[in-house]
Amino acid sequence: MAETQVETSSIKEWRSIVTFVVFILTNINVLFPFHIPVYVPRLLSDTVANNLRALRIISPKPNRSQHGSNHDRNSKFRSFARFNFPMNFVTAPLIADLFLLAISAIGRDEVHGGTIGANNISPIDIMLFFLTLAYIAISIDASGLIRYLAFKVLQWGGKVGQRLFFYLYAFFFGLGSFIGNDPIILSGTAFLAYMTRVSRNIVHPRAWIHAQFAVANIASAILVSSNPTNLVLAGAFDIKFIHYTANMIVPVIVTAIVLFPFLLYIVFADETLIPISIEMHELPEEMRRKKPVNPNIPHARGNAEEEDTLANDEKGKLLSLEEVMNPFLDKGGAAFGAVIMAATLITLLALNAASTSSGEHRVFWVTLPAAFIMFCWDVAFGWYHRHETRDIARKGREDFENARAERAIKEEEEANQLALQQNGCDALAADEYALTHMHSPEAQQGQNSAVDSNNNIAKANDQIPQILDGTSTFPLNVGCLPPSAPALPVSTNREDTSSGEMDEEKPETDGKKPGTDEAKREVDHRKRNLPARGRPTLVSLIADAYTWSQETFPTVTAVVAHLPFALVPFAFAMFVLVQGLVSKGWVQMFAHGWDHWVEKTGTVGSIGGMGFLSVILCNFAGTNIGTTILLSRVIQAWQHIHDVNGIPISDRTFWATVYSMALGVNYGAFSTAFSASLAGLLWRDILARKHIHVKGLDFARVNLPIIAIAMTVGCTVLVGEVYIIRDTTPYNS
Repeated sequence: MAETQVETSSIKEWRSIVTFVVFILTNINVLFPFHIPVYVPRLLSDTVANNLRALRIISPKPNRSQHGSNHDRNSKFRSFARFNFPMNFVTAPLIADLFLLAISAIGRDEVHGGTIGANNISPIDIMLFFLTLAYIAISIDASGLIRYLAFKVLQWGGKVGQRLFFYLYAFFFGLGSFIGNDPIILSGTAFLAYMTRVSRNIVHPRAWIHAQFAVANIASAILVSSNPTNLVLAGAFDIKFIHYTANMIVPVIVTAIVLFPFLLYIVFADETLIPISIEMHELPEEMRRKKPVNPNIPHARGNAEEEDTLANDEKGKLLSLEEVMNPFLDKGGAAFGAVIMAATLITLLALNAASTSSGEHRVFWVTLPAAFIMFCWDVAFGWYHRHETRDIARKGREDFENARAERAIKEEEEANQLALQQNGCDALAADEYALTHMHSPEAQQGQNSAVDSNNNIAKANDQIPQILDGTSTFPLNVGCLPPSAPALPVSTNREDTSSGEMDEEKPETDGKKPGTDEAKREVDHRKRNLPARGRPTLVSLIADAYTWSQETFPTVTAVVAHLPFALVPFAFAMFVLVQGLVSKGWVQMFAHGWDHWVEKTGTVGSIGGMGFLSVILCNFAGTNIGTTILLSRVIQAWQHIHDVNGIPISDRTFWATVYSMALGVNYGAFSTAFSASLAGLLWRDILARKHIHVKGLDFARVNLPIIAIAMTVGCTVLVGEVYIIRDTTPYNS
């Protein structure tokens, strides 16, 4: 690619302005995702769908009413089918790139620089490195090691709230330093959700989950391999891994040490959040003796999965307690994964330290073989135990279906009982109406009146069976019984046909208690009478293949499902967008502004300014990855400006700026928006699945004091490191 130009005159061109506006709008879209309703002529959508069904790609159309299937709620669009197109962190940058390509605002050079690489940043190498190393880390997580170690920490911490809070804080920091923040978010968040749920006196999990999220992102700043932002930064400035860790470890550790008492005694100084003594529900002995369940096997918990969908009742708490106190651990997989991860990191550090030039050894040359070895282990382990895992899945699926059928029967019985109770009220009202008219004074006033009265009585009696089957239009007294009253026996003293007809209308399940032979026969009958499965389609074959993979290779399937594949198109698209800003002169203009700031404030100002800027941009510039890409290009342009002018930047100021940005893009993940990092989006989604809903405003309110103290401490230590501990030149020598 051509040498970066210092001139910024090109920013006045309309394509340059459009590029900058598109970049801003894309980042806003990442911060606030939404859906665009797309209306397609129903004739066209039906034609495409019918062709797909004819080709057996999708399943046949279910039987629905013609009105419900052919008309939208809004009559204005009844001739159109509505589809919701997502605009999020994956689609928005891609659409932005395609739009800029269409108007020739960017071209081949920008696309090449944003995918293959430019100026020491190789996006494809970074993505390969991160995904392969992530496979190893998530495989260790899938073995149950993190939850098992967290359970041991819970045992060591005992019931003393502050001690347990410290132990978990230190545990997540130490583990996150080596394997990164994503595995900690995956398993640690679920563990804390279960732990706080089964505690009697932890009113809200706020303290535990926010502390875990913050310390996991702080710890990920130590090693280059722990976070893709570190990979971008190290590649952009040709930083050796060992030098990066040597310069970052002191500010990060001091931040973690100072932050803990701040969290404990200021931010979360409330006994409802961190009790002095934690009271936990007791796990029954029979559940303690049960063999731990592998959560990677589908339906491994059987009917527990059906019960876990209910509210936070006692059964749900017992299931959560079992997750915490009886965790699954694949000892072989955990040990093998730990060895592979340790060997990979040591090899990376050794080769990177021994290399004499940039790009001499591509980092994914180490992680790709290591991930393949881990993959082969997981496949072999799954195949060896395939009969056991398939049997567990089959039994669990049967228990799950039985539990769902029993719950459906129970709900139907309750609905029928309410209906019979209402019918009982209606029948009594009809009797009352007939008897009142039979003994009324008007009935004694002549033969004709008596005949009319008797006719009314006969009509009332004729209405009773119709009342019971719901076809009567007789005026009824619907308020004769309160909703909580038991169902009344209808017409027990009447010798008519109403009681017989009522018995005929009762469903067969009425009166069956769950667990009895009769109820079991009813469940089996309902399962046998489920709609027969139609001909296989491409979609059903893919679903069957995925289920087979889950049952045969549970670890591999779980790991692949949790790999951050969405990061790949997002990162490539953001690289291309930033390359567009570079080619249009915007990055050079930002670099001039940064140069003026540093000239006025010096090295201390560069640390504080870059730290503040990087944290802010994490929330508004396409997550911390987009921020790292943009600021790395700005610093490169700033360096180029001084090279052209013949006035080099001092090593002290330059590396202070770089490492301040490293602190900001890692710490910025726990600032004001979930979208400040992909880990934040993952953390929010996991908590929502565990019935803990964190609002965006609450996330910002809790994190503001945390990010303020963390960045203040980190930048202060970095200043001391620059002026006291280090000389002016050894940062990357």
